[in-house]
Amino acid sequence: MSDTEVRVRYAPSPTGMQHIGGVRTALFNYLFARSKGGKFILRLEDTDRTRYDEKYVQNLYDTMAWLGIDWDEGGDKGGEYGPYVQSERFELYKKYAEELVAKGEAYYCFCDAERLERIRKIQTENKMAPGYDRNCRHLTEDEVKANLAAGKPYVIRLKVPLEGETVFHDHLLGDITWKNEDISPDPVLLKSDGFPTYHLANIVDDHLMKVTHVMRAQEWIPSTPLHVQMYRSFGWEHPEFCHLPMVNGSDGKKLSKRHGSTSLNEFRARGYLPQAIINYVALLGCSYEEGRDFYTLSELAENFKLEHLNKAPAVFDYKKLEFYNANYIRQLSTEELYKWTLPFITGTGDATLEINPDNPQPKPNVGPQFSGVAMGEDGEPYCVDKSMNMTSADVKKTLMGLMPLIQERLKFLTEAAEMVHFMFTEHAPLAAEQVVPKKLDLAKTKEVLEAAKEFVAKVFETDHETAEAFAKETAEKLGIKLGDFMMPVRMAVTGSRVSPPLIGSIAVLGKERALARIERQLAAL
Repeated sequence: MSDTEVRVRYAPSPTGMQHIGGVRTALFNYLFARSKGGKFILRLEDTDRTRYDEKYVQNLYDTMAWLGIDWDEGGDKGGEYGPYVQSERFELYKKYAEELVAKGEAYYCFCDAERLERIRKIQTENKMAPGYDRNCRHLTEDEVKANLAAGKPYVIRLKVPLEGETVFHDHLLGDITWKNEDISPDPVLLKSDGFPTYHLANIVDDHLMKVTHVMRAQEWIPSTPLHVQMYRSFGWEHPEFCHLPMVNGSDGKKLSKRHGSTSLNEFRARGYLPQAIINYVALLGCSYEEGRDFYTLSELAENFKLEHLNKAPAVFDYKKLEFYNANYIRQLSTEELYKWTLPFITGTGDATLEINPDNPQPKPNVGPQFSGVAMGEDGEPYCVDKSMNMTSADVKKTLMGLMPLIQERLKFLTEAAEMVHFMFTEHAPLAAEQVVPKKLDLAKTKEVLEAAKEFVAKVFETDHETAEAFAKETAEKLGIKLGDFMMPVRMAVTGSRVSPPLIGSIAVLGKERALARIERQLAAL
């Protein structure tokens, strides 16, 4: 197929939210298509109607849009090989299933549920391999006609060869040989209600949509011999296969909720940037340029090669993803950082997405309860504490002033809420044990806060470097370390250990408010 246009697809079943494994499959297919100047197809395999939900379809589109993964055909774009939703193609599947029966490659099966259940019980009790016993494979033509004429319900099953082997080549794993006796015995292609099974719909769609390469997780390897047999039954050439390495947790087991976030919605709710997700996920099981860690989506596409995929399972490292996220946060402009953090500051947008309660990662502290800022019906932020007398314009201006200060300290967008809180509420004086450093006593801490008044004044009289130097000098005069000087001041001024750099915080807060807070704290000690 070297002279054929590369055509790949991401074909999820809308029976759940998009997760990190699915995203990696979509991303690798997208990158391969872009690297070859080919087409990336988005197809909905919605034959499982019992678990289907329209919200999962919307989640698919929302996730792809958030990540910036664009498709060429399918979804709302259509294309010449549509429709790209399997539930809209049922007549097509029935036609091809009947075609296999006519060719002698498939057959009508009239076994009812009770008989199939008896077979399952016998196989279980006798520790036999599970699967259909091929009872109807041997019906005569007259018996089949009689059953059809009587209106007896039926399914259509594939005739899997009883002997021999199925061999196929995998780009990553090489040649794979599978004994035909180990393939699921004569699986159903078309169900009694006319719905196709996954296998039939998948093969027919891939062929008719001219898919050249199937890139999917290695958990699909056991299904591939069956798919190869189906292609042979139809007389079609099968696509090239590439089964991607698994994604495991740090314990070596398949990534799951017990390790942390796996749903893309949860990563969004926990304050990750799409750039970080894209960059890190693209590196799971694939290498690019030696000694380089950071790539844009277009750079990843330029450098993607199938031969750079790894056979071994990839390990999902949340700490490394955190590193990527912090790096991309540093690269945002002030306006971009404001846009990305505002939902978490106000408790709107991504901050409202569901978080798995069983996730071992703590739930982030977001929204007005932690920031003091809410979102008005007009779409503008406002200060919850009305006594602050801040207009929406004041709130936005203050937040914009805080963005450069909090940027260097953010690992997640969610952390912004607590960091800006001190600007939008007048906290009550803290108890002595919250303000007094471990190495100081109450009397010395009062000395520090008295000396801090002059330090605050310096912040507004000089530049940052001079104010910082003055703080060091003051600490030396008091015979204490700089940290033991700054900590009580931070607690008095911001009311929290979670805040932006102190000098910048004082500058944004204003001289009058900063001094008033120090005075209140002194009076309470």
